Formats: sequence, C-alpha cells, structure tokens
Amino acid sequence: MTSPAGPPPTGSSGDTGKRLKLLAVTACPTGIAHTYMAAEKLQQAAESRGIEMKVETQGSIGAENVLDDNDVSTADGVIVAADKDVDLSRFVGKRVLKVGVAEGIHHPERLIEQVRSAPVHTGAATASATGGRERSVTYKALMNGVSYMIPFVVVGGLLIAISLSLGGHTDPSGGLVIPEDSFWMDVNNIGVIGFTLMVPILSGYIAYAIGDRPALVPGMIGGWIANTGALYDSKAGAGFIGAIVTGFCAGYLVLGIKKVRVPKFVQPIMPIIVIPMVATTALGLFFIYVVGRPISWVFEHLTDWLSGMTGTSAVLLGALLGLMIAFDMGGPVNKTAFLFGAGLIASGNQTVMGMCAAAIPVMPLGQGLATLVRKRLYSEQERETGLAALFMGCFGISEGAIPFAAARPAQVIPANMLGGAVAGAVAGLAGVEDAVPHGGPIVAVLGAVSGVPMFFVAVVIGSVVTALTTVALVEVRERGRGRAGAVTAPTAEAPGGRETVPVGVGAGAGPADAVVTRGAAAAVADGADAARAGAREVTAADDTPDNDVLSGILTERTVRVRLAAADKEAAIREMAELLARSGRVADVEELVRTALRREEQGTTGLGEEIAIPHAKTDAVTAPVVGFARSDAGVEWGSLDGTKARLVFMIAVPEAAAGDEHLRILALLSRKLMDTGFRRRLLEAADEAAALAVLHDEVG
Repeated sequence: MTSPAGPPPTGSSGDTGKRLKLLAVTACPTGIAHTYMAAEKLQQAAESRGIEMKVETQGSIGAENVLDDNDVSTADGVIVAADKDVDLSRFVGKRVLKVGVAEGIHHPERLIEQVRSAPVHTGAATASATGGRERSVTYKALMNGVSYMIPFVVVGGLLIAISLSLGGHTDPSGGLVIPEDSFWMDVNNIGVIGFTLMVPILSGYIAYAIGDRPALVPGMIGGWIANTGALYDSKAGAGFIGAIVTGFCAGYLVLGIKKVRVPKFVQPIMPIIVIPMVATTALGLFFIYVVGRPISWVFEHLTDWLSGMTGTSAVLLGALLGLMIAFDMGGPVNKTAFLFGAGLIASGNQTVMGMCAAAIPVMPLGQGLATLVRKRLYSEQERETGLAALFMGCFGISEGAIPFAAARPAQVIPANMLGGAVAGAVAGLAGVEDAVPHGGPIVAVLGAVSGVPMFFVAVVIGSVVTALTTVALVEVRERGRGRAGAVTAPTAEAPGGRETVPVGVGAGAGPADAVVTRGAAAAVADGADAARAGAREVTAADDTPDNDVLSGILTERTVRVRLAAADKEAAIREMAELLARSGRVADVEELVRTALRREEQGTTGLGEEIAIPHAKTDAVTAPVVGFARSDAGVEWGSLDGTKARLVFMIAVPEAAAGDEHLRILALLSRKLMDTGFRRRLLEAADEAAALAVLHDEVG
C-alpha cells in the first residue's frame, strides 16, 4: 500500500504498479442535488484518469455507498466535498482534502491532483483547499450552535408565552405573575428550563463543531457559567454573546490541548477525561475571574450612568434604553436597562419602564416580520422560527430574536438596536407608562400600560424599522458576496454535523466550509422542501429500491418531447398541465403558484441544461413526475448559465412528501450528471423512446 506520506502523482501507486485508490465524501446542507452532482463529477474525473474511487454520499435519504474500514485502510487519499460537518475521525493517518461541495462539482480534476499533496489528517481540523479556513470554520461553528439552540428557544419561549397568556395576571411588584401552585406555573417552569438550556446549548455546539466531542462538556458548562451572573458577582449573565465567546474559547482550547504530546498509556483517556476536565476547569475559571469581572463592572456603571440621565430629554433617554434593551437580549446591557426601568416603578416613575416595555418586543417582532417580508433570504427553519418569534414578541419575550442575532450578528444586532431606539424614543415622547416590570403588547392588553394607542404605535414603528433594516443589510451582504462571485450556502442543518444555518439562521443554514456561487446556494437546494419534509435518514432495511421510485408516477402521459414554452413561468404552467393528464392534479393553478413560489426561494435550474422544478402541495392527490424537452432551451437562471432543455417536474401532496419526494430528487440529480443519460434523452425520437430511456436508466 502507498504510504500516506506521499502518494505518487500518477494513476499508479509507486513502483508496485498498484492502481491509485481515492475515497470521497459529498454532502450539502439539504442533501439533494449538489450531493449527487459532486459525487458523479468526482467519479467521472477519477475514471478518466484510471484512478479507483469510491464516493460516499450523505444525502437527505441517508448515507449511501458508505466507506468501510477496509476502504479507508487501503486508500491513498480522501476528498471531502461538503457544506456540512463530516466525521473525519475515521480518516486519521490519511491525506484528507476538505472543500465545499461546489468545488466537487466544478473542479473535480483539480481536487484529485490536490489530494495527493494534502496534509495527513491527525484528528485536528483539516484545512480547506479553497482558503479562508478560519472564517469558514467560525461560520460553520456558529451556525452549528444556532441550529441546535433554535428548538430550545422556540419551545421554551412558546411555553412561557402560553402560560403567561392563559394563567398570568399583572402585578406591579412582579410583572406578569402566575399563581405558584397552578397548572400554568408548571407549564411556565418547563418553558423556563428550555430558556435556561438554550445558552449552554449554543455554546456547547459551537465548541463541538470546532473541537469535536471533547469540547462539548467545556462548551456547555462554559455557556452555563456565562449565563449565570451570580457566579461572577453580576446581576445579569453574559447571555448569548457570552455563550458565543465560551463556545469558541472551549473549541479552540480543546484543539490546543489535543496537540500536546502525552505518554501512550494516557492517550485512551485523553478525549473522555483529561481534555474535558482540563478545558472545563480552565475555561470556567477564566470566565469567572477574568471575563466576568468586566461584565459586573459594566453592569454597575451603566446603572449609575442611566441614573444620571433621568433628568434629560425623554426622547433621548428612551432611545438609549431602546438601544440597550435591543443589544444583547438578556445580557448585561439589556438587563441594566430593564432593571433600571423596573426599579423606578416603585418610586412612581413609570415612564422609564414604558420606554423599555415598548422596546422589548421589537426584536422578535421585527425579525419575524423580516422573514415574511423577504422569504427568499431565509431558510425554512428560519421562517418557522420567525413565526415563533412573532408570537413570543407579543408576550414580551425578546429572546425570540436570539437565533437571528447569533446567526447574523453584523446585520441583525444593528437593526434590532435601531428599531429598539425608535420604539423607546416614541414611547418617551408620548409619555407612555408601564406599571409592571414586563414588556410587549401583552402588558397593554392586560391593562398595565397607560397611553395604549401610542404604545402600540411605538412598537409597530420600531418593529417595522427593525424588519426593513435587517432585510436591507442582509441583501447588501448577499449582493456583495454575489459581486465577489460567491456566497455561503444557506444552512439548514442542525448538524450533528452541524451545519448548519445557516441557517441560517440562516437562517438557516447550511454553513459551508467553502463558498459556492449564488446559483449553487439556491439551485435545487430544495432547502425549503427538504427541511419541511423533515427528511429522516433511511436505513437499509426500509430503503426502497431505485427501480420502484418512478414506478407509476412517470408515465407516457406525463412525458413530452417538445416543450413549447419560451420562459420559465410558461414552462412551469405547461409542465403543470402535463402532470394534470395523469389525473392526479386537483388544482392546476395552485400547483403552478406553489412551483413558482419555490422558484422565488432560488432557481431549480441545476446547470448542464437541466431544471427540476418541484412542489409540495395538496393541489395533487398523489406523487407525480413529468418530463419535457425543449429544443431551444428555457432561461432558468441555472448555475452555469445554460438554458434548460431537460425539464423534470415533481409534485407531491403535503402528507406524502417525506422520503419519496427526496428520493426522486436525489435519484434524478444523480442520473442527470451522466452525460450519456442526458444525450439519450436529448436524442429520443418521441415520448415512448424518452420514457424507455427514463425507465431503463432510472427505473
């Protein structure tokens, strides 16, 4: 076997005449088209050079063609073309080249050459061939944490909101109060647990994405410490910003400890005992004694500074309080403003709390509104989180905006602060008062606010400002990346393999190790569809054979060799009418609308003269697939600029979308990368011939 230290630069290995053997893993955040496109391109490039290659695809229907121990032991190098985290521990001692999935699609030959001189994987992070590794690792780690945090924010926030709305009442000394022994207090407590865990979860999974499992414990414990101000003499914890700090510190601290050489007898216990204990202790003490003290100092001095502002303009004070409330959503700056306002209620000054109350819901309401204003900028997970944020905003739960702020801090935090400042200033100008230490529309509905109309005016204006500013800043960032020729693929994943988001949140996302073009980020990223399908991994036991995938859903009635349409919208309409011939379309117009809405999220043009528009809608009664060929080609905004000549349309009902929908997409995407298959489809003389090609090759 060729030594990992230096495989030769030819198709044969060394002087033994042994054929060079490479492995590859491909994965994209949504696990649909790009995963299989990259796999096919790498396979073709290897075959053309006489190189043996096995490619594992980690798609939404599960890992296929999985690399086993024997594959790895005999391999001369591994290419990981992925925009989501891939477990590299099995490749220790092998040359590993880690790039984005787009690199596998566009430059497979170059990757095959580069992997021969790639660094040997030692268990630490592998550099990306595309450059900018630190930035991409940072982005992926952040989105990993955000993806795992989102369910805790949503579940915790909604349970708290429900318990407050159904079991709470206003109390000047305690805000919205729920009777201690009531059922709704138990519901509230469960929600509080979710909120308590969300910050450690964010920190822990940021650390996990950087330092793997040994970093999980120090990351989570560090996040808990960051969020517990009492541990470092602060009235407020550091919140999600502190969690981001502890997450990255834990991850990189673990990476550093891993590089320390230890005796062989200690090595087995390093990842499960030594590294977690050392990293957790070091990080915890560092935060308590070094980071925590400045946080406590900031808290105290901000409070004193605000006390000196009470005699100034109400508009100025309201704007300052709104800025602080919106900055860190539960962190020391936010808590300083909130407790300052709450502390003045007892002295009879309720206007300061009125300013705070108007600013508190602006962040979640504004971010939720942004996901409705510009849906295409957000992943399906982010849009769902946006709806939850709108609900939480109504109950004054500002933490509903944290997933957005953590995923896109440079865009979201300034927008939040601007909207919060506007809301606080309007409330200050109008003299709005709040008699309880709580905020949001709920306190007005329950009668704790005076000047209710202007209170709602302040909240609405602030929320709209936040939403529009967020959208503008995100679009500026995306256009800037578009001019640079690349944007990171949207996250969807909540990793395990992180990617995440993002997200994501990002929103979203899928975090990416490399950058891909705007077209690649959208093309077939069936992001929304795959996310909503809740695609689960499919085991070999329940896997459906490929020859059953198209059985009964692609027939001669849904095949056309001459597509008459000249533009995308007309083509989708023509394809919908073609599908209607199957008898499975109950509402053609709704099918068209759904497919066009999917195109707004990102083109389904794959490049290579291919487009796969698809829709999940109850406008169809059963899954159905159509194929049409255009002689002139239809402009589809494809990845490589080619017009779509081979158009497949997939439609599935909402209730039956799951794995079957994903399997069809994955199978078509993979087969369409075969130039021979595409040529045979283009040359088919009539519908029967085209159908024969499809069923022979796909079915």
